[in-house]
Amino acid sequence: MPATPPRRLSLQQIIEGQRRAAFVGREAELELFRGNFTTPSEDPGHRFVFYVRGNAGVGKTSLVRDWQQTAEEFGALTASVDESADSVPEVLGAIAAQFAGQGHPLKALDRLLTTYRRALHDTADRLATEDEPSPGALAAAQAGLIAAGAIPVVGALAGGIDPAVVARGAGGLRAVFGGRSRQQEEARLLAEPVRVLTPVFVAELDRVADAVPWVALFLDTYERTAPLLDRWLADLLIRGRYGELPANLVLTLAGQRRLDPAHWGDRGRLVADVPLGPFTEAEARQLLTGRGVVEEPVVREVLRLSGGLPVLVSTLAANPGAAGEANATAVERFLAGESDPDRRAAALACALPRRFDEDLVAVAVPSSLPGLYDWLHELPFVVEPHSGRSRYHGVVRAPMLRLQRTGSPQRWRETHDRLADAFAERRDAAAPGVDPERLWAEEPWRRAALDVLYHRLCARPRTALPDALRAGIQVCGQQPSAARHWARTLVEAGEDADSAVLRDWGRDLLTACTDHGPRPTAVLGLLLTRAELTDTDRVAALVALAWDRYRAREFEAALSDHGRAIAVDPRSERAYQGRAVVLRSLGRYEEALADLDRAEEIAPAWAWAVYERGETYRRMGRLEEALTVLDRAHALDPSAAVPLGSRGLVRHRLGRHEEALDDFDRAVALWPEYAWALVRRARVRTALGDPVGALADLDRAEELTPGLAGTEGERGEVYRATARHEEAVACYGRALALDPGYAWAHGSRALALEALGRLTEARADLDRALELDPEYGWARAQRERMGAAGDRRAGEET
Repeated sequence: MPATPPRRLSLQQIIEGQRRAAFVGREAELELFRGNFTTPSEDPGHRFVFYVRGNAGVGKTSLVRDWQQTAEEFGALTASVDESADSVPEVLGAIAAQFAGQGHPLKALDRLLTTYRRALHDTADRLATEDEPSPGALAAAQAGLIAAGAIPVVGALAGGIDPAVVARGAGGLRAVFGGRSRQQEEARLLAEPVRVLTPVFVAELDRVADAVPWVALFLDTYERTAPLLDRWLADLLIRGRYGELPANLVLTLAGQRRLDPAHWGDRGRLVADVPLGPFTEAEARQLLTGRGVVEEPVVREVLRLSGGLPVLVSTLAANPGAAGEANATAVERFLAGESDPDRRAAALACALPRRFDEDLVAVAVPSSLPGLYDWLHELPFVVEPHSGRSRYHGVVRAPMLRLQRTGSPQRWRETHDRLADAFAERRDAAAPGVDPERLWAEEPWRRAALDVLYHRLCARPRTALPDALRAGIQVCGQQPSAARHWARTLVEAGEDADSAVLRDWGRDLLTACTDHGPRPTAVLGLLLTRAELTDTDRVAALVALAWDRYRAREFEAALSDHGRAIAVDPRSERAYQGRAVVLRSLGRYEEALADLDRAEEIAPAWAWAVYERGETYRRMGRLEEALTVLDRAHALDPSAAVPLGSRGLVRHRLGRHEEALDDFDRAVALWPEYAWALVRRARVRTALGDPVGALADLDRAEELTPGLAGTEGERGEVYRATARHEEAVACYGRALALDPGYAWAHGSRALALEALGRLTEARADLDRALELDPEYGWARAQRERMGAAGDRRAGEET
């Protein structure tokens, strides 16, 4: 039998092998990590956590990359995350994506993350379009969260629940939260995403760990993500907190500072602390010898200039220069091997963008230099080469920025202005087709917009600051979870432009983000109290704050904030419209309509205010009036899906099922991920005798927002309508397992049980529905009917 030829290596594998062969030093650290995989998990010498720490440029990332390859050599399933994932959900999403790429998807976690992301993006839309919630569902869930300590006295929802409501128990909570299962699931995720997501992640981790020898997770640049991840990671190791972790898991962290003893002090025996300092002279000499730098005067000069910092040793090894240049600056040494002054100037200019691609190189260096982009990627300090988001290593970039800022302030400003204009073009190109009210929620638009802010701030820190703060108000209103990226942009611009005012603002805003998680309350409060805002800006900040209060069910606070906005600008249609939504949620319909009168008087062509009026009429049961108003809202903005969805539901309730189906079809065509409309379209299809289409809609809705009791309850309705009563009962049971306070499912299951002749169980379900919602008139009528029927039957038997 002929021998199998050896498998051919890829180009990337050859390059990586060469890089590893050239890597010197850190042998002890490599051996420490390698030896851990040959030490059984039960051995006291085995370590489950490695922490690599040291200053920037000391080689942490290079060591971690080698450790990851070492883990893979031992058959480990690996994932690596850096500061780009700066929240627990983002970290979990990155890990899940990398595991899936290695053939081990975390499907349950992916489904829950999909729900979480959709909740963050679409909460406002869903709150505006959701049916009037039935009492019970969220009351039970919220009461359970409080009892379990999932909603702490301090933390992301501090002050989010009126203590008087908590004291009144489930009844008070029902009044505040309502009971739709969809709201319950999303409220739990938005209130405490870590507590909901982490047990699922741990269970999935335990499952995949059975299929591989090791699981190895790597979190780099931990000094940036520790404020958000430190407590979570430390708690993962506590038995019973989130579930049982597999024993073949190894976690590696890499950061600049020591681990916080408040979180890690009692877990020291689990952690291998690996401090990295500069190369020893022997290690630096070994690297220089490997690069052919052996002349003693040159070696000494490299050692002096680099201080043993690995990234500088490597850079200077490539271009050691003449030994006599004792006064050469670090920047000059980085480029000492390049004699062409145009290329040297170009390399300096390309340090200005935080990341660069070929088009940005052309902006930073307007003069044509053949092969410049490829030449830049030959420089040893360029990270992520040819990724489209290449960048200079921070240790090299910082002195280059200082040299340009102080050497030619005019050229510094001009280059930053050109780069800001280039990013503005990218930002504007990403805007078509995106709702102007949701631009900051779109990642391509947001990334370009933040780069515009960065370069404007670098060019003119004080002049550009008001626009940057104004952008922060928009971020908090549209995508609060992105506020951290915005605040970090101010910090980076402050450092790079050497502006104390930017550094101070960025630091304080980052602290506000860290202390209050995804909620923008503290950030907006900081802007309202410290920034010199125009009246327009102040109103926008107050309205954004009010919507945040509303999402957290702090209704009175939301009313107050909207009122403050109206006091500043009595002609703010957005403040009136927002206050109307809050009043409607409190059942104060006439007051809500009065505010909508005012909003329409100010902005008669604003479709959203007209839509809110139609939605208010719908919830009041004034269906014909709702239909007329929603017709007008649709005429004002035919591209909006939400008014069509609301009108479809009104038509369905009026018995105009074909027209309702047409509305839902058009709404879903405009917004294919409109899960709310899919569930309601399933109702219409059921009424029209199309159970196959109804079930297909519910399957799609489940895919978009998995694990919602309401979707499973609607599935039960489809089966009940087609006399598949056993399957209907099973669906209602699953819905109630997801949401024990789902009164509607109890009532509907009662009819399916009645059809199966199980009258005692049917009456018990109706009794339970009325316990959960004493105002549930339909259930009361059914209970009286069944009771009377039972009495007649008993009389006949007598």
